[in-house]
Amino acid sequence: MTETGEMTYRRVHRASPELLFDCMTSPEHLTRFWGPAGTITPADGIVVDLRPGGAFETTMVSDAGDGTYTMKATYVEVRRPERLVWIEPGVEGGMKTTITFRDLGDGRTEVITHQTNVPAAYLSAEARAGFATSLDRFDAYVAGLTE
Repeated sequence: MTETGEMTYRRVHRASPELLFDCMTSPEHLTRFWGPAGTITPADGIVVDLRPGGAFETTMVSDAGDGTYTMKATYVEVRRPERLVWIEPGVEGGMKTTITFRDLGDGRTEVITHQTNVPAAYLSAEARAGFATSLDRFDAYVAGLTE
């Protein structure tokens, strides 16, 4: 049995929970920021069947053109604009991602990304830094939408 753990990331955006939820669930938005620095995620490589039991898939392509990485998940909970939950069954038997959109009441929303059953490889400092660059890309994209 491989060791797994959990991770939590918190970011605050000057945007409504509805806008942030829609960015995380629409291929037109996802293609603009999904994936770590050094990758792109073409819109035709994104599947969003936004319902419990529906598919969520993304195919990231290395900017250097030396590889692709496909994430295949199934939505477990879809509650616009408060919560989005998916499980990646092929990752160590089911890595679970829960994204909570918490309205701070002042035009800002806290986005909490909590992952459980995270494989050890994803917990490394390098992997965490890569994930942080994807959150940075989301921050910049949302800032551009709301300016």
